[in-house]
Amino acid sequence: MKAKRSVAILAVSGIVVVSVVAGLDLFSPSGSDAASDPVSGRAELAVLNSEKAKAAKSPSEKPQTAEEQALEVNRLRNQIEAVEAERKAAQDQSDLRQKAKNAALARYKLLQKTDKNSREERASRDAERKKISGTPKEIAMNLLPDHGWKTSQFSCLEKLWNKESRWKVNADNPSSTAYGIPQALPGNRMAAYGSDWRTNPVVQIKWGLDYIENTYGSPCNAWSHSQAKGWY
Repeated sequence: MKAKRSVAILAVSGIVVVSVVAGLDLFSPSGSDAASDPVSGRAELAVLNSEKAKAAKSPSEKPQTAEEQALEVNRLRNQIEAVEAERKAAQDQSDLRQKAKNAALARYKLLQKTDKNSREERASRDAERKKISGTPKEIAMNLLPDHGWKTSQFSCLEKLWNKESRWKVNADNPSSTAYGIPQALPGNRMAAYGSDWRTNPVVQIKWGLDYIENTYGSPCNAWSHSQAKGWY
């Protein structure tokens, strides 16, 4: 007759102890025959494996402490400030290049200055006036040839400034000092193009196109950079 195997569950000081007693039936009268049970080894192994599996379960993720949350907020703030600093540095470089261009152009005009026929001057003024009239998008389209760009570049410029400001003259970024259609950072850097930079789309667009040319070479290059980095 095969020996019986029992699992005795003993509660000792609130701790449950599982014991596998080989060859002994705790609930049978004393004196019962005990013989080796081939199942007993597998049963004991199953119990041990079950306990190991419970111990190996990974603990649930702990919620962040206040200190960890503060560190994460500080990391994100530093990341935003780094992007703003990089963007501002790019615009600073553009302004320096533009000042150098303006100085060279002034010298060139001084050397090339001649008396012009009043009719030619009038025609030139009329053409310039027509070029900077209309909606902001029309003005930008008219000014593309001044930078040597084809009209095909306008689709990139339109998407770029739709993303930046929706072409609004008074667009004011609440998280920085960026302002206007091209989102100059800070906005008052456009004052070099006109004292009415806050409300004049021509002033803003001229500054924005010069910045794009000096920094990226073309609106489509600027748009590609904006898609890759999130800013231009």
